[in-house]
Amino acid sequence: MKDLISPLFWGILMDTDLVRTLMKYYIKTFGCQMNHSDSERIAGFLEKNKYKPSSDINGADLVIFNTCGVRQMAEDRVYGYIHNIKKQETRNKKQTKIILTGCLSNRPDVQKRLKNKVDLFFPINNFETFENFVIKNSFKIKNLKLKISAQKNISNKESITYLSNGPKYTNNFQAFVPIMTGCNNFCAYCVVPYARGREVSRPAEEIISEVKDLVQKGYKQITLLGQNVNSYNDGKINFSRLLKKVDAIPGKFWIQFVSNHPKDVTPEMIETVAQCKKVCENFHLPIQAGDDNIIRRMNRKYTAREYMRIISKIRSAFRKYKPGVLYSITSDIIVGFPGETRKQFLKSAEIMEKAKYDMVFFGQYSPRPGTAAWNMKDNVSKAEKERREKFLNEILKKTAYTNNKKYLNTIQEILIEKEKGEFYFGKTRTQKNIKIPATNKDLIGKFVKAKITKANAWNLEGGIK
Repeated sequence: MKDLISPLFWGILMDTDLVRTLMKYYIKTFGCQMNHSDSERIAGFLEKNKYKPSSDINGADLVIFNTCGVRQMAEDRVYGYIHNIKKQETRNKKQTKIILTGCLSNRPDVQKRLKNKVDLFFPINNFETFENFVIKNSFKIKNLKLKISAQKNISNKESITYLSNGPKYTNNFQAFVPIMTGCNNFCAYCVVPYARGREVSRPAEEIISEVKDLVQKGYKQITLLGQNVNSYNDGKINFSRLLKKVDAIPGKFWIQFVSNHPKDVTPEMIETVAQCKKVCENFHLPIQAGDDNIIRRMNRKYTAREYMRIISKIRSAFRKYKPGVLYSITSDIIVGFPGETRKQFLKSAEIMEKAKYDMVFFGQYSPRPGTAAWNMKDNVSKAEKERREKFLNEILKKTAYTNNKKYLNTIQEILIEKEKGEFYFGKTRTQKNIKIPATNKDLIGKFVKAKITKANAWNLEGGIK
């Protein structure tokens, strides 16, 4: 039993009358890949401590919300879920423990609003608080009062110790591997530096060990994660050198990475990505806005011209080191940032025309408490934000379709992700969605060669070669 209990409490529990209670958990995750990765580690810890997953949120004894604070819509969904759980409690006379982590967990206004409904607020970098809560509620403990508090000063070293927990992966062929967490950039619209703290990188040896273990278990796609992944530096090696080390691991697997910041894209990084054989030919590079004044007010630390120079260097490197191999460039754009005029917005459209993106993830600006932009007047209407997003999406449809037509009659390596009806669905190395007839069985999680016979704006179609 000792290996199931936090060392901090072992001495106390030795002298306590214990009865383990059977507990079921349910995790609801919102937002980015890092949140999904964190949820996998939370699940791994719970199952190590004999909690069982529940397929139904209303059937769980412990419900964890891993929250995203990027947009108001995601925040409102959390409130709705918690309200419904409390309604079910009253109806079913069942007590459910609720935990809130992620971007919203440290917000004073959120804590005040949910103080009578949530049992624990904890930022992910204070994982020990969560562990102690789990231990307390795993046992009926006589005469032990345990005060749970998320308010603690966390050192850089402590803030990544939770990443050592073994995750419960979503499937057995794709895995997220966090290499760093936190952010030092303080983009005006973004809550991440406040929710995650400053940048901290994991030791390269620990990352390499985790990837080797995954490859030995047969995982086919490894995605390296970080809020600002290309600023990785563990004090010994930078991101480019880490990529080379992961690329050198024996085995057949793909390497992806997200998310990059343009200010940290170096010539060394571009050359490394283009040269490494296992690193996929997909480069995600968020621009966020095309107008220099808006970029400056966003505190992004580059100009549109500097950004386009990076795009040009990426294309040149792929042509040099992988001639004839198809590649993709994707981005993020925010529409309706405070004060963005129509003329400034059209600069984003110009960037899209020049960059010829394969995919763009659009976001309508949403005011976030605590950020610099919170104090700016949100003077672009919801209707105008929607109109601008639709306008940019029409440009994307054209460039994406043009790029996808390059795949016609080519043979591409595909990782099959799921089966639905009579078709398999998967992705190319360039992260293109593809649909192929399921003529062969048991191919989920495997690499196949497929001939592309049809190109659409958002996906490809073909057949197994």
